[in-house]
Amino acid sequence: MTPEILAMQAFNGLSLFTILVLMALGLAIVFGLMGVINMAHGELMAMGAYTTYATSLLFEKLMPGLMPVYFLVGILLAFAVTFAFGFALERGLIRFLYHRPLDTMLATWGLSLILQQAFRHIFGPKEVGVPTVSWLQGAWSPAFLPDAQFPLSRIFIVMLALLVSFGVYMLLFRTRWGLKIRAVTQNRAMSGAAGINTERVDAFTFALGCGLAGIAGSSFTMLASTGPVTGQQYVVDTFIVVVFGGVESLLGTILSAAIIGQLQSTFEYLMTGSMAKASILLLVIVALYFRPNGLFASKVRR
Repeated sequence: MTPEILAMQAFNGLSLFTILVLMALGLAIVFGLMGVINMAHGELMAMGAYTTYATSLLFEKLMPGLMPVYFLVGILLAFAVTFAFGFALERGLIRFLYHRPLDTMLATWGLSLILQQAFRHIFGPKEVGVPTVSWLQGAWSPAFLPDAQFPLSRIFIVMLALLVSFGVYMLLFRTRWGLKIRAVTQNRAMSGAAGINTERVDAFTFALGCGLAGIAGSSFTMLASTGPVTGQQYVVDTFIVVVFGGVESLLGTILSAAIIGQLQSTFEYLMTGSMAKASILLLVIVALYFRPNGLFASKVRR
């Protein structure tokens, strides 16, 4: 295997890592704080992708001269739409199902089916794609690897994932809201006794997790087309990333996404896609046998 092929395979794994980490960060925040298993998380990703697609149509029809910036607007709108939907979902449904994990799974699974049908009704059953903006077209060839091609669109997505991850870190560890979220995660009863409005923290945190899924969906449009069941193709991998890294460890989630992204890219190069997924699942099961709480699980008080 030549150095160029090795570099491109590593970059493909990094591209997959960006989608997984954006999806898994939101899921880890929600699962770690509230213990809610959101089976509709994949559909929130698809909602973000469709929001970006609708933004491209709007700009193409009404503001064609501003098409070079539509994708940036689409990312912001994808976050805003899924954040608002997540907030309404938590206030209208999820908050009535706390401490009832089976009911929560069934309710969000039913919601995922409803959203899939809504996507089919609004956007049609066929997959849709967005145009690549002019400044993200083409590829970069480094001087030390002249035969390797790294698409600019994927480089942008990697940078976006790093920026979002840094933003989440700053929110959780450098703001008062982040302090409240971490306090509720560690000890909900004591946080409430200290005057923290745990219901507001739950609503904001759930909405934030949904917003991150929306950004993941917007990024996904640069890698592939979007269909009504697109989210289901990634939600299982996302749950694996969260459990493998440690449910309440954001750093573990990021590292887990990096490991699984690189393994999947390598295995898909060496074998079929289905065998690659089966091999990764087997490795995760073996790892969890020795580390039931995940590789990078953090210690919290209960």
